[in-house]
Amino acid sequence: MSTAVPPTSSTSPEELLSGVVRMDRQAAAPAQGSASGDVLPTGEPRRRTAFRPDVEGLRGIAVLSVLAFHAAVPGPTGGYVGVDVFFVISGFLITGLLTGRPLGLWDFAARRARRILPAAATVLVATAAAGGALLDPLRGTDLARDLIAAAGQFANWRFVGQQTDYLAAERDPSPLQHFWSLGVENQFYLLWGVLLLGLARHLYGRRRTLAITLATLAVGGTSLALCLRWTVTSAPLAYFSTGSRLWEFAAGAGAALVSSALAARTPGRAVTRALRPLGWAGLAAVLGPVLLYDRTTPFPGAAALLPVLGTAAVLLAGPSDRLVGGLLASRPLRAAGRLSYAWYLWHWPVLTIAQARYGQLPWTVLLALTAASALPAWLTLRLVEQPLRYGSGPAPRRGLAVGASALVIPLIAALTLGGGTVRALGGTADAPSGAPAGATDGPTLFAPGARVLSLTPSLARAREDFPPGKGCEIPLNADSSPRCLFGNEDGPDRIVLLGDSHAGQWISAALKMAEQRHWALEVLVKPGCPLATLTVRNDVLGRTYEECDRWRENTLTRLTSGPEPRLVLMAGLNRYGSQQERTVGWTRTLDRLAALGAPLAYLGDTPMPGKDIPTCLAASDGRSDACSFPRDTAFEPDPLLDGGLAVRYGVKTLDLGALLCPGSGPSCPAVLEGVVLYRDTGHITDTLAQVLAPRLDKVLLGAP
Repeated sequence: MSTAVPPTSSTSPEELLSGVVRMDRQAAAPAQGSASGDVLPTGEPRRRTAFRPDVEGLRGIAVLSVLAFHAAVPGPTGGYVGVDVFFVISGFLITGLLTGRPLGLWDFAARRARRILPAAATVLVATAAAGGALLDPLRGTDLARDLIAAAGQFANWRFVGQQTDYLAAERDPSPLQHFWSLGVENQFYLLWGVLLLGLARHLYGRRRTLAITLATLAVGGTSLALCLRWTVTSAPLAYFSTGSRLWEFAAGAGAALVSSALAARTPGRAVTRALRPLGWAGLAAVLGPVLLYDRTTPFPGAAALLPVLGTAAVLLAGPSDRLVGGLLASRPLRAAGRLSYAWYLWHWPVLTIAQARYGQLPWTVLLALTAASALPAWLTLRLVEQPLRYGSGPAPRRGLAVGASALVIPLIAALTLGGGTVRALGGTADAPSGAPAGATDGPTLFAPGARVLSLTPSLARAREDFPPGKGCEIPLNADSSPRCLFGNEDGPDRIVLLGDSHAGQWISAALKMAEQRHWALEVLVKPGCPLATLTVRNDVLGRTYEECDRWRENTLTRLTSGPEPRLVLMAGLNRYGSQQERTVGWTRTLDRLAALGAPLAYLGDTPMPGKDIPTCLAASDGRSDACSFPRDTAFEPDPLLDGGLAVRYGVKTLDLGALLCPGSGPSCPAVLEGVVLYRDTGHITDTLAQVLAPRLDKVLLGAP
C-alpha cells in the first residue's frame, strides 16, 4: 500500500464557518458571546455570534499546514494535524450556534446543506470528469465507487474498510480520499444537532447548560478512550472513524461553553489578563506538532492531544493578546482561511490525478500544483459557495433542496463514470473461469495443448483475482488464526500452509495438492508477518508489530498438537529486515519446525513488480511490454535458497523465479503466455497459482 500511519493522503478541512449565520462584519459585536437586545421565547437573551478574525486566521494556518504536507514541502512533516485544528474549530462554532440561536432541526440541516454540499458537489463532478479523461479504466472504476461514498457522506467508513483490508492495501490513494473528513464532519453535525437541539427543546436555563456540559464530557471522554485504544490496535479505524474523532469536536464545544460562561460572568479585563498566556501556549501547541511530528508518529492517539488542546486554548483566549490576535488576524492568514474549505477540496484531486498520470512528482511541482488549485477554489467560493449559501432564501426547504441536488448530481456522475470504465475494460469482474492446465516442469506455464486466447484473468477481474479463504488471513491486530480447513476436513491427514500473505497467495495450488490425495488443507497465514523469527514494524499500525510475534509463537506451538502434518508448506515475502536478520530469524523458526518431524517444503518468493500491474496494463491497453519491471529489484537474496538453510534442515524447495522471470535480460514480464501474473504490486493472481499447482505437486510431493 501503501498507506502509512498516519494515513497521510487523507487529511482534510473542517466545515469552515467564520460566522455560521449571515451577518454584517462591520456591525458584529466586539467580543464573542456578547448579547444583543433580542430575547428568546424562553425569556433568555439571544446571543449573536461575533465575527472572529483570529479564528479565520487559525483556519488559514491549519489549511496551509495540510497543503504543505501534501505537497511534501520540507519542514512541516506533521502538517496533517491541520485536520484536527479544523475539527476543534467546527465544534466551537457549531456549539456556539446551537446554544445561541433558536433553530429548528430542519433549519439547522438546511444551513449545513447550503454551506457544505454545493462546493463538495462541484469538486466531485469535476473530479469525475478529470478522472474519466486522465485516469486508466481501473482507477476510474475505483474513483466511481469513491464518488458514491463521498457524495453519500460516508467516505470515511469506505476508507476504514479499504485500509484495514490487506487485499486493497497496495493501491494508490484515491483522488477523493480527503473526503473522509467531510463524512466525519457531517456525521458529527447530525449527532450534535439532534443532541443539542433536543436538549434545548426540553430544558432551559441552568439545566440545559448542565445537560449540554455533561453530554460534551460524556461524548468527548468516550471518544478519546476509543481513539487511544484504536490508535494502538487499528490505526485506520482510529484515523478515519467518527467515533475516534468526536472528542476533537467536543474539545471545541467545551471551549465554546467555557467562553460563553466567562463572557457572561467575569469582567472583561480580568478575562483578558487571565487568557493572554493561554493564547500563546495554544498557538505553540498547534505549530509545534506541525514541525515535530512526521509519518512515523502514532496518530491520532495521545499525540493529537497537543494540537487539539492548543486549538481549544487559542479559541478560548480569543483576541485577548494583541500580538497573537494580530498575527492570526493578518490579511494573508485570513485570506487562506476564507478559501480553506474550497482550496482543500480542490488541491488533493489535482495532486493525485497529476501523479497518476505522470508518475511521482518532485515537491516543487506539487507545491506549484497546490498553489494553482487556489484558482478553482476561489471560483468555487465566489460562484458556488457564497451565492448558494446566502442567496437560496431562508426557508429550510430551499436549503434542503440545494443539498439534495448536491447529493444527486455527483451520484449521476459516479454512475456515468463507472459505466464508461466497465465498457473500456470490456466487461465486469464476474466469476472466475477455470484456469488452463499447467505444466509439471519445463520452461513454459502450460501443459502441452493448453493455451489462452486473451489476457487471463481479464483486466476487469485481475485486481479481484484473489485466492479462496479470505477470512483465513486474519486482521492485523489478531494474534491467533481461526480454524481454517479446506478439503477433507475430517480426515487425519493435512497439508499446513504457513506464512504471510505471500503464503496465502498459494491457497488454490495447495488445495489442489490436498484434494488429489483426499487430505485437508490447513491455512495459517497472517499478512505482513514473517514466518522467520524477527520483529518488524507495521506501517498500517504505525508501530512495532507485536501481534506478529505473538501469532508466530501461538502458531508454532499449535502445530505441536494434533496429528503430524503430511507436509508443512512455507512461503512468504522475502524482504523483512536485512539479509543477516532473515538468516538468523529463519534459523530460529526452522529449529522449531524441524522438531515436529513432519516433511518441510518451501516456496521461494515470487518476483516483486513494485507497481500495480493490472492498473498499468489497463493504462497501456493491455500491452504487456509496457509493464515489465527491473530484474535487479525483483528479487532479494533468500536464506533458504541461497544460504544453505534448506539443505541443513532437509527442506524441499521450489524456486519459481526463473520461470516467472525467464531469460537473463534486465526486465521481468508482467504477462507471460497470456496470463496476467500479478494482481497488485506484489501478489500473484489466483489464476497463476492454479496453473502452477501441478508443478508444486510434482516437486514438493513427488506426483508423477
